[in-house]
Amino acid sequence: MVSKRNLTRRKFLTHSAVAGGALTLAGANVNLAAAPGGGTIGVGLVGCGKRGVAAAKNCVQSARGVKVVALADAFADAMSGARTALGVDQGKCFAGLDAYKKLLALDEVNLVILATPPVFRPVHFAAAVAKGKHVFLEAPVAICTAGVEMVIAASKAAAADKLAVVAGTQRRHDPAYVETMKRIHDGAIGEIVNAQCYCNLGGADPVKRRPGQSDVEWQIRNWPFFRWLSGDLIIARHAHNIDVINWAFNAIPEAVQGLSGRQYISGPEYGDVYDHFGTEITYANDVQTISTCRQIKGADVLVGERVFGTKGTSNCAGIIEGEKPWKYRGGPTNAYVQEHADMIASIRAGKPLNEGEQAAVSVRAAIMARVAGYSRRRFQRSWFDSKCKMNWLPDEALKLSGTRPVGSAISPASYKLPGLSGGGGKRRR
Repeated sequence: MVSKRNLTRRKFLTHSAVAGGALTLAGANVNLAAAPGGGTIGVGLVGCGKRGVAAAKNCVQSARGVKVVALADAFADAMSGARTALGVDQGKCFAGLDAYKKLLALDEVNLVILATPPVFRPVHFAAAVAKGKHVFLEAPVAICTAGVEMVIAASKAAAADKLAVVAGTQRRHDPAYVETMKRIHDGAIGEIVNAQCYCNLGGADPVKRRPGQSDVEWQIRNWPFFRWLSGDLIIARHAHNIDVINWAFNAIPEAVQGLSGRQYISGPEYGDVYDHFGTEITYANDVQTISTCRQIKGADVLVGERVFGTKGTSNCAGIIEGEKPWKYRGGPTNAYVQEHADMIASIRAGKPLNEGEQAAVSVRAAIMARVAGYSRRRFQRSWFDSKCKMNWLPDEALKLSGTRPVGSAISPASYKLPGLSGGGGKRRR
């Protein structure tokens, strides 16, 4: 019922694909048949923070014959614990902003886990596909529209070369979510008339700046608190929940309006991110979703999604209430392991998964919500697609020793763009 009423994701992807092959991926013929049929899969980890190391462990746990063989990180000290935890040779550990290139040059690396600050994800992804590697992309897969387009183009190239691409949207690999969504799409709750999604968190502690650290080094180590690295709270944290709502509707937003601010955090150690966003996301037929995210110490935690239909409601994660009540009865599944298991199985079966475009589309929706929050205006997706272009991709000249004043390059004030009011239109009732 929903798919008849809404613009499908497939149509949106066709509409928003990068025209004319804007990204050229040369040399994508290396190692394309990596470890089919049960051979050992060599994993390279790019980004050795807590999430990266956890993802590498999850990958190894997910199937037999999977081994982490190389590491790359901007900082040598960040790899010390990872090298011990994952059992990697010192000679296969590379440091520096260009360390990923050295890792990708290794023939024994069949699959790459990309877990650096998300600003680097599109560039690293494109490079990995060009080297013929299967890729696990931690979410979010991008933080700007240029990055989204790069991910979509690289995903198409990966599909052409039969390379697996799995994003860190682990809910899409959680059986409770998967089974619930099947029923929602089959009409178990009727037509969706309203939805909610939340990522309301307590506070997080920043990384303190050490004497002698450059702006760039400290900001990368403290990346969640800088817009140019994280995309702000709504991208770094909330894109997951928006992805679930897109999944439920089997569509992407038609319009957004919102607000945001920085009310509870202060001080240079908290960079330039905002601490709260509130957005009304509108889908076809003027169906609204309330979307909120925040990161404030002492506040209650609420993370999840809910959809309301003409015949019932669902939490999207195993429960349906209403005319056709249902509850998921399967055992608990670690979705962080399952997403890797599904990827490895698809590689060995010769039917590689490819979630790159899907993940990029949901990030685009989150970017729309961010623009709405910064500008505090309402606008249609058509305006956003045609007018709101942004490139936050890292400069090739970026150096760890570099200077970068906080907020100097990306300011929310810049979202008060000429012509924005003309893109909003009147709200339908």
